Amino acid sequence: MICHIFLLPIVLSAFLLSAGCSQSPGDGSTCAGCHSGLELASKTHQECVSCHGGDPLEAEEKASHRTMFGPKNPADPKFWQKTCGKCHPYQLERVRANLMYTNTGMIKNTQATWEGADDTLYATRSEAVFDATGEPLELKEVAGLDNLAGELYRKTCSLCHIGVDSNQVWSGSHASGCAACHFPYNDNGTYQGNDPTVKGKWPHSASHAMANLPDNKVCVRCHNRSGRIAFSYEGLNDGNNGLVPTDQGGPGPIIVSGVRNLTRIQADIHHEKGLECIDCHTSRDVMGDGYAYENMYLQTEISCEDCHGSATARPQIDAISRENDEVLRESAHYPRRMQQGDAMVLTAKGRKYSNVFLEADKVWLQGKRDGKLHESKVITQTPEHTIKGHERMECYACHSRTVVQCYGCHTEYDQRELGADYVKGVQTPGRFTETEDYRMLYPFPLALNQRGRISTVTPGCQTFVTVIDPQGKRILDEYVTLFKGRQQLRFAPFFGHNTGPKAIGCAECHGNPAFLGFGQHVVEGNSIEATLICEKSEDKPLDGMLTMHSGKVRAYSAITREDSRPFNTAEIKKILAVNLCLVCHIDPKDPIYQKELDYNALDDCLKRPAPVQP
Repeated sequence: MICHIFLLPIVLSAFLLSAGCSQSPGDGSTCAGCHSGLELASKTHQECVSCHGGDPLEAEEKASHRTMFGPKNPADPKFWQKTCGKCHPYQLERVRANLMYTNTGMIKNTQATWEGADDTLYATRSEAVFDATGEPLELKEVAGLDNLAGELYRKTCSLCHIGVDSNQVWSGSHASGCAACHFPYNDNGTYQGNDPTVKGKWPHSASHAMANLPDNKVCVRCHNRSGRIAFSYEGLNDGNNGLVPTDQGGPGPIIVSGVRNLTRIQADIHHEKGLECIDCHTSRDVMGDGYAYENMYLQTEISCEDCHGSATARPQIDAISRENDEVLRESAHYPRRMQQGDAMVLTAKGRKYSNVFLEADKVWLQGKRDGKLHESKVITQTPEHTIKGHERMECYACHSRTVVQCYGCHTEYDQRELGADYVKGVQTPGRFTETEDYRMLYPFPLALNQRGRISTVTPGCQTFVTVIDPQGKRILDEYVTLFKGRQQLRFAPFFGHNTGPKAIGCAECHGNPAFLGFGQHVVEGNSIEATLICEKSEDKPLDGMLTMHSGKVRAYSAITREDSRPFNTAEIKKILAVNLCLVCHIDPKDPIYQKELDYNALDDCLKRPAPVQP
């Protein structure tokens, strides 16, 4: 009884293949004698002991299991150096530095939001890695972060990521380590395969067969909180958290983790066309490239321009010239394996996609799991994408259909109650609970992101903290946390993964101050007053970052990435001035928008005296 639920990627020798789960009982191994019907992990993962450990010659169950790794999950980070990493050191070294595992960026930003910036970089577990310049970097274990930020991460955020297994969340559970993606759970976290000794048991992967190419359900297990990008991509929204009846007196169509009720919105155009998450995201996005990054946007290597081109440049191409090119290895599992000489599209970091290529002067994307070919429209030099003044626009600033915005995050930390510390694996004093004020999808604010480009932003985070000590005294009561030394609400640059082929209308973006960061508002002359007010202020907007008084813009909230900021007064005036043109020139393809606007001339129009009446 050695083979259990998780067998990990191991290239086995001919000797190992001669005795294992694939063999009939009596071949010298006791595994198959008990686990009859257990699925092979893959054609190259047929032997039990090299992954799971144990004694294959011992007939007694407890004795045979005594030296197993796990016993259920040998992919857990506690064992993966001896299991997965034994045959896949390249992949393991990438994952060890990967944000999906370390959570360095999440911990860093939580620390900055709750306690103030700290030069120390923490991770789920202590790791010796390399930064993006190749310099050695020591990540400290977050178990030693003895403050409110450390507590918040360990007792809430950590459960969603692969350093720790999550096995008690309906529709949101997953294993730890490599198995989190390659041996996915079902909604109940129970085994549904053909081994009668494990059938229906919890917590186990749904099958013992490895998922070489995980489907969207694997991504949804984790990416359904915070920005909810997995939901938005598939056209789902959990804004109806109160489970208010939505369809003929009944609940919405889907109930997910946290007793949330999903309703339908327009899906991302890529989802509508049949693309899965892994069709756009490379293995380096998901598993890392071997370097440790401090924020997700630094690790992500893809951009819209890779496949669609920019206003001035077509997608970049490089042919497969080496017989050991990584594209050849990665595409081995695709219906169409790429060949030497194929012209591959490059990512924003200059590395080849394994499934996006140039053929007959067209850019094609191959679905990694279904092999379907999708032509990628190249927008280079099209008039609507070469509008003067739009050079700084991120593609999704115009093409996002929705952006999930959750305003007013009220977090209570009660030291009279116990809370589960998922990293330490124990219950300790201090339990977190959260409520929110308001959520919306559209319109959404824009600001300048860390690349100096105009991007969608979302609250990140608007934290009001209450701390109750063991005697019941409120040490903090709805305290607005510090950011850069000031009590202020925060927004973060964010791509909502809900893209549409049709851009937001010019008149709507230039004419609706909500897109510029004013939130819900009233326009009075040359002033813009907020109408959804932060409860800690009489004039600060909760759902925006700006107000305007007598033509002067005041910023109240921060954008929480380096070099990011809201629009300034000069930029706001230029954006609003374009409304003078849009009265007549409503088509973005109008040649007038290929020319630099003369804002002095627009000012002259506003100052022009009224015509004399006859």
